[in-house]
Amino acid sequence: MADTTATPEETTSSGNEVKIKEVGPARKRLTITVPADAIDEKLEASLATLMTETALPGFRKGRAPKALMQKRFGSALKTETRNQIVADAYSAAIEENQLKPVGDPEPVTNIEELELKEGQALTFEVDIEVVPDFDMPKLDDIEIKKPKLEISDEMIDREIERQCLQIGQESKVDSDFQPSDRLVGSVKATRKGEDEPFFEHEEALIQVPGKDAKGRGQVLGLLIDGLDKILKGAKVGDTIPVTTTVPETHEREDIRGKEITIEFSIRQGVRVTPASVDEVVERYGMADENMLREQIKLALEQRRDYEQADAMRQQLYEELIKRVDFELPEKLSENQAARILQRYEMELLYRGLAPEEIEERLAESRAQSVEVARNRLKLFFLMSRLAEEKNIQVNEQEVNGRIAMIAAQRGERPEQLRNELTKSGRITEIAIQVRDHKTADKIIQEHAKVSDISADEWQKLRDKKLGTEGDSGSAATGSKKKTTKKKTTSKKKTKKKSTKKD
Repeated sequence: MADTTATPEETTSSGNEVKIKEVGPARKRLTITVPADAIDEKLEASLATLMTETALPGFRKGRAPKALMQKRFGSALKTETRNQIVADAYSAAIEENQLKPVGDPEPVTNIEELELKEGQALTFEVDIEVVPDFDMPKLDDIEIKKPKLEISDEMIDREIERQCLQIGQESKVDSDFQPSDRLVGSVKATRKGEDEPFFEHEEALIQVPGKDAKGRGQVLGLLIDGLDKILKGAKVGDTIPVTTTVPETHEREDIRGKEITIEFSIRQGVRVTPASVDEVVERYGMADENMLREQIKLALEQRRDYEQADAMRQQLYEELIKRVDFELPEKLSENQAARILQRYEMELLYRGLAPEEIEERLAESRAQSVEVARNRLKLFFLMSRLAEEKNIQVNEQEVNGRIAMIAAQRGERPEQLRNELTKSGRITEIAIQVRDHKTADKIIQEHAKVSDISADEWQKLRDKKLGTEGDSGSAATGSKKKTTKKKTTSKKKTKKKSTKKD
């Protein structure tokens, strides 16, 4: 752990005084003081701009008395000016001290309580997570297995079944829910020992675990063992309680490791009756089933190429993690945990998984160990440095190309997906994904010793590494899947209650 009592390093940035202090591994505290003369100058400039652009009743624009303008707009003017001063001072401190922050700064000082006063300096503090210093690993003697994956008739059959289900006919069911049925309703989650819920939503979705899910399913993004038994015998109008312990790596720090109860009130049940193969053929404008199978084979071959390249990258990631060691933040912050999940979600989108399966994989990811999450964070830092050393650049065309590819796999328009990613703040993760893939591919091409391996041999290696439960996503996890602990309480029927939307 870093010595948090060490004397801060003092620098001058753009006329501001900046003190930088280590407050933990890969974490620094910036104490920034903006001198009084800079405050006065900024206030005067802001007021001058306001006077030239604002017209008050009875005065021509720019002619209102200064005292009147200060009285009318002084408070708002100071707030806006303060925010600009803080933002500019922080940016200058980062740039001139050559810091490499990861994510947004975390204010130590309550910025909203800061007040600008003429003739007085302004001091504020922020904590930032930075890319840690470490020696780069050796890239020689990395052995990579290239799996030879063939497209079989069985794989084509499974994809046709998926397509039949995707365009199938929905119908409402009130009881006797079957695997893959979707249940819609309101949900509220409460921490143990508390009466008020910390989360409520009117439009929650639970899918009854499918035949291959071994009874596991996700509820509010948490993987629950035995969900099939919890839902057995339930019907529309019932409230289903599930008690579970939240993993220590969850993106919300306030519920990590806490026992919570989730109450799900079933409002509607939906069952999908698969369409026929002929209906799929007609839907996609094919001449016959043979043409459909040929097109699916081409799509699966393209996906096979993605998965083959991904399998090689995952091996590289695992080897890089083994070859370097450096201090990470003592615990994952909410921002770090959220970014790890976002990057994993982008990988799943890239691999062409259906939305329901993506949610399941994200729930599995939340349930993994702290070590797994920290390895993913370490990998992020590693790939950032390697991309810099290899001079890997990502342009807008490459980002748009990746979005178009993912959109095609999901059956969406590229602009629709781009808007969705932009609104949710995940567009940057697409660029990071492209950067990491280009970096990994370059390292494999220039440094790795690549040898072919049969599909059967590859499966044996995966089973040995991950156990017989299967792949939970990134091979860089280095561990088997784990699920959240759960307790089952008896089902009870209650009247539906209105809940406020979170």
